[in-house]
Parts: sequence; C-alpha cells; structure tokens
Amino acid sequence: MQEFEAGCRLTATEVGVAEAAHTELYHRMRRFMERYEFFVLPVCQVLPFDVRQHWPVEIDGVKLATYIDWMKTCYYISAVGTPAISVPCAFVEPAPGEPKLPVGLQIVGRHRDDWGVLQMAHAFEQALGLGACEP
Repeated sequence: MQEFEAGCRLTATEVGVAEAAHTELYHRMRRFMERYEFFVLPVCQVLPFDVRQHWPVEIDGVKLATYIDWMKTCYYISAVGTPAISVPCAFVEPAPGEPKLPVGLQIVGRHRDDWGVLQMAHAFEQALGLGACEP
C-alpha cells in the first residue's frame, strides 16, 4: 500500500525522470549482456530468515530504507526484463535442530534467451545435485 500511495503522489515530471532512468538501466544491462552470456548472482542479500519475521530490517548493521531492499538483486533484474531463474546452490542451518534452508542463486540470461537460462539452470542443478532441494 505504501508504494501505491507514493506512486499516486508522483508528478508527470517525476514519472518521466523515472522512465528515463529505467531506460538507461535497461541499456546498461543490454550492453553488459553483449559481453557476457550469463550473469550469476545471489537471489537476495540475506540468508533465509525465520518465517515469523516479516522482513530483514538491516544487513550487516546497515538499516534498510524499505521492506523490499533485502531483495535488491532480485528486483533490479526484474526491472530490466531479462530472463532469470533461481536455483538452490547451498543449504544453511539457521539454528540447532532446525531444518536446513536453501540459499538461492540467480541465473540471468540475455534478453529473450529463456531457453538458454533454463538449460544453464538444469546444468547447474545436475552438476551440484541439488535439483530436488534436499540437503
């Protein structure tokens, strides 16, 4: 709701500036992907957290400005419109006696290369043997 209300307060000029920034981000990513076939990065900036916690409020002592900032690596990729997939790459045990939780790796491909992203994800899962999400 907070984002909706903030969006309603934007002026036409502010929307235009945001669209120009979005276009520049898209082109920066496009140029980057001309050089690299895949971009591999964490899905989010934090390890899995307790389900009773709504969201992380800080990372390594740095306060987060909004509730969604712990997922910047994910929403930046979504904003540029390139295909991406999340695959498990490791497991962590949050507390003694608690079940292990998956840590996600994000595989990003070139614009419209969904098939290539799926192939890379499959190859990664096969190589690591974590496709079934079992620690």
